[in-house]
Amino acid sequence: MSWVRERAAMNGGFLHRQELLGFRIDGRDLPLIDFSRGIRNPASFSSTLSIVATSNGPYDDVESDDGLLHYSYRKGDPWSGDNRKLRTAMETGQPLILFRKEVANYYTPVMPVYVVDDEPESRAFIIALDEAFRFMGDVRSLAEPQREYARRLAKQRLHQPAFRTRVLLAYNTQCSICRLQHGSLLDAAHIVPDSEAHGVPTTPNGLALCKIHHAAYDQNILGVTPDYQVQVRTDVLEEVDGPMLKHGIQEMHGRELTLPTRRADAPDRELLAWRWERFSA
Repeated sequence: MSWVRERAAMNGGFLHRQELLGFRIDGRDLPLIDFSRGIRNPASFSSTLSIVATSNGPYDDVESDDGLLHYSYRKGDPWSGDNRKLRTAMETGQPLILFRKEVANYYTPVMPVYVVDDEPESRAFIIALDEAFRFMGDVRSLAEPQREYARRLAKQRLHQPAFRTRVLLAYNTQCSICRLQHGSLLDAAHIVPDSEAHGVPTTPNGLALCKIHHAAYDQNILGVTPDYQVQVRTDVLEEVDGPMLKHGIQEMHGRELTLPTRRADAPDRELLAWRWERFSA
């Protein structure tokens, strides 16, 4: 998990399939995902190492309204094979790595996660993002404060990292303003904040920005017009300071955004107009 965390941070929050398949430890190969299945059960492990969740995969893995993931049984006998090792993880409390497959060949790690319940009637395991859910009793009948906690965790540990992965990959892992290409220094900025009802975590509501330009955008030091042009606030343009302000902020004034390759991923002009109105004010 430490290796996955460090490698993902270097890339910008995600890992490529080949990185996961090529992992080695103690001089031996230990692929962290399976070559063809959504579950990784190494022969030498008594329980599951990792699972993959994807919105368009062959299984009905769904995130429920209570912030928990319902992970479908693998095909075949529900009491043997892959299902048996997931059930062992539930019984022992062994943590797993959840990989969210947002884009082909790219995975967002979420860890640790825990198998907290088994639903034979619906052929699914319930996966939680916090070990505490192992000790909350019946997770199918959580009290509202517990459900709210689960939903908040899902937003922080599932939605936000997945949003970052989708946005950074759409912009080829570079800042849309200055074109910096160091993934560890890039963020996915919301155009409409996620505190707003229409601040959804979709690529058209995101901009790939380096950390300084993300902060400047959030603090209304710079804005982006609906025509994709960067504008720096007038009083900041008139400031006299060091080279960071001059080259990092002031020289961005009037620059055109670098847009995603796919038109469907481009910033939504209506959302930019909403944000621009508030910047202008």
